[in-house]
Amino acid sequence: MKKDPFLVLMAEDDEHDIVATKRAWKKHHIANPLHIVNDGEECLDFLYHRGKYEDQDTLPQAGILLLDIKMPRMDGLAVLEYIRNDGHLRRLPVIMLTTSKDEEDRLRSYNLGANAYIVKPVGFNNFSESVRAINLFWQLVELPESEPWYDLSAWSPLRIPTPGVA
Repeated sequence: MKKDPFLVLMAEDDEHDIVATKRAWKKHHIANPLHIVNDGEECLDFLYHRGKYEDQDTLPQAGILLLDIKMPRMDGLAVLEYIRNDGHLRRLPVIMLTTSKDEEDRLRSYNLGANAYIVKPVGFNNFSESVRAINLFWQLVELPESEPWYDLSAWSPLRIPTPGVA
């Protein structure tokens, strides 16, 4: 059965990696729409439909998050922790796509519930093949259909978490 393309949300601040990702998307004819945010705060704004993303009627929900670790304003590990602690978002597949080879970052990512940890390969062809492999893998994965990854209709504005606010 052919699956409908889902939105891939990418949180990435490095312009070279953004350009390489867009090129790889085109090169491999990836059907999934790609939306890129540039830091952890913007990533959470997108996922929670806050700020410039508050128009819930036109904003698609992300099916997968490609998450960098080293980003301004809020790093990827903090974003991952927010997602995994939220009952509405915790099943969203998160792939850490980072330059960090630090074992501590890898362990913390998995301990926080990352679905995968991929170190960005050097060179466009290697990076492009990694993007293609990620795409192929998620085309094969069977995800639950009974519930959406997150249901914003169940939230009241008072329950939407804001980073840094208890």
